Amino acid sequence: MRRFLLIVLLAIALLISTFISPALATETSNGAKLFSANCASCHIGGGNILIAEKNLTKEALSKYLIDDGDLIQAIIHQVQNGKNAMPAFKGKLSEEEIVEVATYVLEQAEQGW
Repeated sequence: MRRFLLIVLLAIALLISTFISPALATETSNGAKLFSANCASCHIGGGNILIAEKNLTKEALSKYLIDDGDLIQAIIHQVQNGKNAMPAFKGKLSEEEIVEVATYVLEQAEQGW
């Protein structure tokens, strides 16, 4: 009985969070899928299998700020244009998909991956 109650409560919490902010729930979910399909092979868990210091921690991402700009814009720029071993995803992903994956990366970085 307790297990059933716990499952019901979790389902209700999930529904409430989805209806409170459905756009964010969709964005995060799609961003996670895009990250998994396009980025995780090199950046699994926010790390970097090629160059360890080029990881996706908030501190490392802050190095890409352009003219003291917004961190999300810096991430979008990096995803669009790539650099060195990182490929550019402009043309491979839509603008909306790039924003979604950048949003996911920033959310994960803020949570410490």
